[in-house]
Amino acid sequence: MSTRTQTLLSTLWIFVILNMFARDFHELGRPGMLEQVMSGVVDGVIITEELMLLGGIMFEVFIIMVVLSQVLKYKINRCVNMVMGLIAIAIVVMTNLSPDLDNIFFMIIEIIALVAIIGIAWKWKIETH
Repeated sequence: MSTRTQTLLSTLWIFVILNMFARDFHELGRPGMLEQVMSGVVDGVIITEELMLLGGIMFEVFIIMVVLSQVLKYKINRCVNMVMGLIAIAIVVMTNLSPDLDNIFFMIIEIIALVAIIGIAWKWKIETH
């Protein structure tokens, strides 16, 4: 199995996560955002425990892929990276339904990285020596 490919996939998942953190952190600088967060209502959406749990689960998809890309066997690793890459693209788009310019910027970067993950997994061939 190609540890280089596994490392590349894992690194790209980390890159996506860091961009998501950067976007979320950057969003806090938007006028009025901190006040909304503190009130528990952000852009008209009431932040409930269930919504926080859902957000945590969606984010965990990205985090777990860092580890799975390193430990799964070749065939399942390829499939999981392709499927989770598609799911992650859907999550990125769903969480940016009315984006502003900086959100669009981060979303494009995240989607490019996720398409790269899917493409690398798709083209990944097992090395035989």
